[in-house]
Amino acid sequence: MATRRDDIIKKIMQRVVKTEDGCWIWQGPTSGDGRGGGYPRMNLDGQTVAVHRVIFTCFFGFIPGKKQIDHTCRNRLCCNPEHLEMVTHKKNQLRRDLANRQARTQSISP
Repeated sequence: MATRRDDIIKKIMQRVVKTEDGCWIWQGPTSGDGRGGGYPRMNLDGQTVAVHRVIFTCFFGFIPGKKQIDHTCRNRLCCNPEHLEMVTHKKNQLRRDLANRQARTQSISP
């Protein structure tokens, strides 16, 4: 018999495309284009929730209130649990800033 967890994962996977680099790219609704946008969203029990947080919870358990889920692949649409890590806000921001600096450096280099 399928558990609630199994049903949720199945619902998510119906809207995911797996890529060669290991990302599970969400094909459904997102949080939009504004600041902080571009994160996968889904309806669960009448509530709009962040897909990456739901999938993290399904695989690893509870997320404390002061923790965030970081995409180690740097792709907000990815919901592969192997690409998600629970971190502090500060660590998440440091990683984001480092990725942005690296992207700017790469765009300048020949």
